[in-house]
Amino acid sequence: MATFFHANEIAKIAVEIERKGRAFYLRVAEMATTERCRELFLFLAEEEGKHEAIFFSLMERLGKIELPAWSSQEEYGSYLQALIESHALFNSGLAEKNMGDAGDEESAIRMAMSFEKDTLLFFIEMESLVPDSEKSAVRQCIEEERLHLRRLREMLNP
Repeated sequence: MATFFHANEIAKIAVEIERKGRAFYLRVAEMATTERCRELFLFLAEEEGKHEAIFFSLMERLGKIELPAWSSQEEYGSYLQALIESHALFNSGLAEKNMGDAGDEESAIRMAMSFEKDTLLFFIEMESLVPDSEKSAVRQCIEEERLHLRRLREMLNP
């Protein structure tokens, strides 16, 4: 027998990822020592805020739509939980500790790259879970997260 979960639960997690991402970028922007990094971090904070709004709207549109899991609820739930718990911003306060330890911009950029990579993985998985009518919004965020990762890498190799 197939098990089901609500699609808006996935969107709710995406909202939280973007909310935490925005807070992260605002915090590292305050610590930036060069205008170039400060501007990039502020731009990324703004982008995360836009994504948060997109996923919040998606969460409301999805409501209680039930989606079948491809495996047992326990297995799939465990997989999603692993994605969340291993995300750089959800890893038991590790992000906060690392932000406090980031004494230079390179460390902050590398931390941001890890966050963007984890977010990309979650969104790619999310795209397969939402109804076809909502996939374009998720794809747009995936492409923007890819751009964020490229821009961060460029900061390391100007």
